[in-house]
Amino acid sequence: MKELRMTEGAPWKHTLRFAMPVLAGALLQQMYNTVDTIIAGNYAGQSALAAVGTTGTFSFLFLSIALGFSAGAGVIVSQRYGAKDMEGVRRSASTGILMLLGMGIVCTILAMALARPAFIYFINVPSVILDMSMTYFLIFSAGMVFQFAYNIFASLLRAVGDSAATLYFLLISAVVNVVLDILFVAVFRWGVAGTAIATVISQIAAAAAAYIYMTKKYPIFRFRLKEYTWSGLIAKQTLKIGFPISLQTAVVSIGLAFIQRAVNDFGETMTASYTVAMRIEMYLNLPGNAFQTTLATYTGQNIGAGRIDRVRKGLWQTFVMSLGVTLIISACIRLFSGGLIQLFGLEEDAAALCIRHLHTTAFTNLLLNAYFPVFGVFQGSNHGLPPAIIAVAVLATRVVVTYALRYSALFGLSIIWWNGLFGFGVGFIITWIYYFSGKWEKNSMIAH
Repeated sequence: MKELRMTEGAPWKHTLRFAMPVLAGALLQQMYNTVDTIIAGNYAGQSALAAVGTTGTFSFLFLSIALGFSAGAGVIVSQRYGAKDMEGVRRSASTGILMLLGMGIVCTILAMALARPAFIYFINVPSVILDMSMTYFLIFSAGMVFQFAYNIFASLLRAVGDSAATLYFLLISAVVNVVLDILFVAVFRWGVAGTAIATVISQIAAAAAAYIYMTKKYPIFRFRLKEYTWSGLIAKQTLKIGFPISLQTAVVSIGLAFIQRAVNDFGETMTASYTVAMRIEMYLNLPGNAFQTTLATYTGQNIGAGRIDRVRKGLWQTFVMSLGVTLIISACIRLFSGGLIQLFGLEEDAAALCIRHLHTTAFTNLLLNAYFPVFGVFQGSNHGLPPAIIAVAVLATRVVVTYALRYSALFGLSIIWWNGLFGFGVGFIITWIYYFSGKWEKNSMIAH
C-alpha cells in the first residue's frame, strides 16, 4: 500500500479509498468484541456477560486519551506530510511515539488504582458482579500501554494515507482474540479472567504487527533508540490538537458512565440487555467514526497544501457516503435483531428489552452519523475544541433526559434507548450551525 496524497483528484475517490479499510478494520474490531461477548454469555453465563459489559465505559475513558492524543499526533504529521516537510514528519512522529507510550504507562497505573472506587461509587456496579468486573478490568488494564502503542502507530500510518495496513493488524488481533477466547473461556473455563487475558494478548499482537510493518515499510518512521528525539514545540502542538479530541471522547465516556449507572439501577437483567444492545449498536456508529477519521487526515493534508476549497467539497461527498452506509446497517439491524440477540445467550426478559433498544437506536443513531463526520474537518484544521463542546452538550442532554424521565409514565426504562433522539438532535443542530458559520476556517491554515 503506497502513501495516499489527498491533495489532488476527485475528493470522494480519496475519502472512499481511505475510509473503506478504516471502516472494515473498525467492523472487524467490533466483530471480535461481539464474539467476545457471545463467548462470555454462552460459556460463562449472563452474570459474566454483564460484568464485562459494565466495565466498558470506564475502559473507554482511558482509551479516549490514547485515541485523542494519537489523533492529534496524526494531524501534525499529516499536515507536515501535505506540506512535503519530511524532516518535520520525522520529528513529529518521534515526539508522538514518546508521548503516547509515556501516557500509556501513567494511565495503566491510574486505571488500576481507581477501578474499585469508580465501580462502587461512580458506576454503581451491582454487588453480585463486582468481583468479576474487577478481575476483568485489572487484567485488561495491565495491557493498556499496548493500546496506546497501537494507536500511535496506526495514526502515523493513516497520516501518510496508509489506512489499509491497520486492517491487517486488526485482522491479526481479531484472530488471536477469538481463538484465545474459545481456548481460555470455552475450554479452560477461566471465565472473565480468560476473556481479559485473550484481549490483552490480542492487543500486544496488534501493536507488534503495526510497529514491524511501520518500520519496515516506511524508513522515515524507522528510529534507532538514540534517534528518538523530543520536541517541546511539537509536543505542545500535539497537546493543543489532541486535548480537545481526547476531551470529546472522554466526555462521551463519562456521559455513558452516568447512563450505565442508570442502567445498573434497574438490575442485572437490564445490565445484561444493555451490554448486548451496545455491542450491536456500535455497528451503527462505525460509518460516522470511519469517515470522521478519514476527513481528519484528508483535511490535514489539504490544509497543509493550502487547498481549503477541497475540504469543503470533500465533506459533502463524504457526508453522502457516510449516511448511505449507515442506512444499510440500520436496515439490517431492524431486520435481523432477533436472531442476533439469540447468539448471546440472554435470558428471555433481557432479550425482550434488547430488541426494543435496538429497534429504537436503529432510527436515532442516523442523527449521530449525520453530523459526526464533520468533526473530522474541525480536527484536521486545528480546530478541535468545537467537537469537544458539542460532545458535552450531547451527553449532558442525554444524561439529563435519562435521569429526568427514567421513572416517568411516558418513557420509564425505555429512556435508556430514547435519550439518543434528544442528544443527537442537539449535536446535529449545533454542528451544522457552526460549520456554516465558517468560523472553523479562521484557524485552518498551519504556520509554516
